[in-house]
Parts: sequence; C-alpha cells; structure tokens
Amino acid sequence: MKVENTQVQMRKGILEFCILEIISRGEVYASDMLEELTAAKMIVVEGTLYPLLTRLKNAQLLEYNWVESTSGPPRKYYRLTETGKEFLEQLRNTWSELVDSTEYIIRNKKAQ
Repeated sequence: MKVENTQVQMRKGILEFCILEIISRGEVYASDMLEELTAAKMIVVEGTLYPLLTRLKNAQLLEYNWVESTSGPPRKYYRLTETGKEFLEQLRNTWSELVDSTEYIIRNKKAQ
C-alpha cells in the first residue's frame, strides 16, 4: 500500500468543503479558486474543479453570473446560495468534530 494513495483520498474528501469555504468569502472566479487550492497544496486541476462546481450548482449550493472581461471572454463568477451557506455551516460543524476526534485519538497514547 502506498501512502500517496491515502493522501490523495484524504485531500479529495475535503475538497468540496474547501471550495465552498473559498466561495463563501464572496464572488470568485474559478482560476482564483485553482490558485488558492494549489497554494494550499490541494493539488487540483481544472478537470477536477469544473465538474465539482457543476455538481455543486446542480445541487443548488452555488450559482454564478457572467461578468464581462476587458481582456477576453466573459468570466463566470461563483457565489453561494442560501442553501449553500447552510450546507457549508453543517460541513464546518462536521469538520470541527472530525478534527477534535482525530486529535483525541492521536493524543490518546495508552501504554501498550
């Protein structure tokens, strides 16, 4: 078993949460999301991001609007819907519980 495979699965598991967090700050362009996710070492490519954005839009968690660009075609800017904000709040609570549980297990070193 390779540790890299598990690491990739862990990142995939929290990718949706991270994307919703980024969008929660205000309208955001997909390339800006990619830039932040790459800087955070989430290792995301457009082929991963766009289908996820479409799925989140179809689930009515986010919406977008087109904004004219001075340097090319119009850009699609994403924002959370009210349903998306509520969904994200639930994910934040789950994340907090998972972090607490994981830290408990890591710290709980009983004599073996």
